[in-house]
Amino acid sequence: MPIYEYELCDGDCKVCSGKFTLHRPASAPQLKECPACHKPVRKIFSVFNSPTVGVSVSKANDAGFTVLKRISKGEYEVHKPKKGV
Repeated sequence: MPIYEYELCDGDCKVCSGKFTLHRPASAPQLKECPACHKPVRKIFSVFNSPTVGVSVSKANDAGFTVLKRISKGEYEVHKPKKGV
């Protein structure tokens, strides 16, 4: 079950502290109010936990992934590995 983070749309609350997380099924309807204080809430984007496994660029390419190389801020190009590497 995914973990969702919510924050109050306005103000603060001593019960929920203005932000809270919930385990909810993906099929559950969108939460519109805090279950503790009943004030309107919005879902916020948060980081997710993924395993950190060192994968080389060549292994990622061999597995069929498109690997991007950063050129400058906000600009990327498809990374083409050197032959024989």
